[in-house]
Amino acid sequence: MKNLEEVVTLLPGLHRADLERWIRDALIEAAQDTGSPTLSDTQFARVRLICTLRYDMDVEEETLPVVLDLLDQLHDTRARLHTLSQAVLAQDEDVRAAVLDIVTEARRRRQG
Repeated sequence: MKNLEEVVTLLPGLHRADLERWIRDALIEAAQDTGSPTLSDTQFARVRLICTLRYDMDVEEETLPVVLDLLDQLHDTRARLHTLSQAVLAQDEDVRAAVLDIVTEARRRRQG
């Protein structure tokens, strides 16, 4: 867990006012365990992502929630796909072959 001062120190160019606004706007989830806000490693990574989007890629402040929501959806979809892939791999060879056949056929239909 990192407090806000640590986050600002570790991320050059990050403005404390921006960080506080992102927390207030619920783009970042801060814990209040010790009375002052702290960020988990995951939330710290999210701050780095937002800094890249905002400062390096010039994504407008009003657009950040939409971009982050889409990225969250993509992350969730990838996690679900990974879980599904692991479930398929845990099946016997006949089931894996049947799933592969269905996926291959679906791909052909989309392309043709």
